[in-house]
Formats: sequence, C-alpha cells, structure tokens
Amino acid sequence: MLLDTPSLYFRAYFGIPDSITAPDGMPVNAVRGLIDMIATLVRQHSPAELVATMDADWRPAFRVAAIPTYKAHRVAHGDTEEVPDTLVPQIPVIEEVLDAVGIARLESPGFEADDVIGTLTHRASGAVDIVTGDRDLFQLVDDARPVRVLYTARGIRNLQLVDESWVSAKYGIPGRGYADFATLRGDPSDGLPGVAGVGEKTAASLVTRFGSLEALLEALDAGVTEGFPAGSRTKLAAARDYLAAAPAVVKVAADAPLPAADLTLPVKPRDPEALVRLADRYGLDSPLNRLLDALSR
Repeated sequence: MLLDTPSLYFRAYFGIPDSITAPDGMPVNAVRGLIDMIATLVRQHSPAELVATMDADWRPAFRVAAIPTYKAHRVAHGDTEEVPDTLVPQIPVIEEVLDAVGIARLESPGFEADDVIGTLTHRASGAVDIVTGDRDLFQLVDDARPVRVLYTARGIRNLQLVDESWVSAKYGIPGRGYADFATLRGDPSDGLPGVAGVGEKTAASLVTRFGSLEALLEALDAGVTEGFPAGSRTKLAAARDYLAAAPAVVKVAADAPLPAADLTLPVKPRDPEALVRLADRYGLDSPLNRLLDALSR
C-alpha cells in the first residue's frame, strides 16, 4: 500500500477543524487526521507493506522546464508552495510520528510523491494499492498485476476502488489511457492548459481511436485525416509544441532514485520512547493508540 501522504494530510487538514490542538494550543488536526486515516486503512486492507510517500520537491524543475505554468498558481513566493500557516508546522510532526511508529517514509530529491509512487509501483512484484485524492495516479492502474487506486474523494471510509474498468466507464477511454487523456484535456488544478478547444469527449474519442498520444501525433504528422473529430486536427496542430512537452509533466516517473528501506508493515513502534514524547507533546494518545492497535492485529 502506497500512501500519497501530502494528499492525505491536506485532506485531513481541511476536513478536521483546527480547533483540534496540542496542549500548548498548536493545531494538530492534520496530524491526528492522518494517523486515524492510516489506522483505518490498515484495519480495512491489512497490507503486508506500507509506504508513506512524500514530496521532496512539490514543483520539480524538469516539469516547470517543460510547462512553465505547472502549478504556478500555487506558488506563494519564490519557489515555495502556498500552504496554510497552521498546516506548515504540522508536517514535521507527521514525519516524526511516521518515523517513530516505523512506517517507511520515502521521498526522492527533485521529485514529487507521485513519482515515488510510480517508481515503487514499477518495482513491485505483486499487487499494489495506491491511496490518493489525486486523479493523476489513475494512469498507474493495471488489472493484470493488479495495481489499483483507492480514491479518497468520498472519504477514507468510503474509498472508490479505481481499476481499468472504472477508468473506462468513467472517462470512455482504454483503462490504461488516463495520462494521454489528461494531457489532451488539460488540468487547471495543476496549471496544465491542455489543447484549446478539446474537452473531455473529444479527448476520450482521440485516445480511444488512436490508442496513445504517440500514435495520435504520428497520424497528425503523417497528414492522416481519418479518425479525427471535426475541427480537432487543426486544434491539435496548433498545440503541437505543447503536446510534445506535456508528457514529461503528466506522466509520473518510474525511475526516481530511492534509498533502501524496509517497507514491511510494523507490528510495534520502532521508537516507543519517541512516540510517547510525541503523544505527550501534541496530545496524540488516542489516535496513536488506535493506530498501534490496528498494527498489532
């Protein structure tokens, strides 16, 4: 099980009032929420291995070089992400808790959590469940292995299981075609413009007809007219530079360098003394007890 940890702690932060505080008054809503999410996931799915993936770089240089607008609307100043003031100090606490419990926490310099997930998925020899609220990771579903996304849009207790058949039914595309579909359609939440004038229906039609963005571009460059919805050929030709650059942004990496780590789900805390200190300092006794109970089963 691979956790898109930033997606989860942002969800916890916005889903739980910041009136949930440590004894000194510091908000710990994201910390408590994430701990309870992990406890629920462990109880419901009993993964053999568990990894909390992190953003070493929320807006990697290689993606910005390809598409300068990538996440540009989320920049607070310089190259810093706009994050609520009361969430910022909770992130180091989350990392300390994960480390004390013994849950593997992995990041890769110059890459996002999505890329860590993509790399671990690529390396995995067995089934993989990816827990995220980010649709970009739908591109990794693979029924043959299987790789599934447990999508958090409706909450951690009501996860949407996303596999190839769900992607096909939802978007009208081949189950493995989400990255190419997203490239054509664009994604304003990530600052990806897409092809002007090409919406979901046209993008789905193109991906279904040609099978991949690469095949579509080959047909476009070869002057093929069959299979292109009315007017789409001109729009695609006008966006040719974008379509050449966008895959480097949209597709998650499969080769991010990662340190060696024990991914085994812990059954007891790695550092009990540190965990006690964290529980006392931040008022985390109840959620940590729930997590430890889930891990020990």
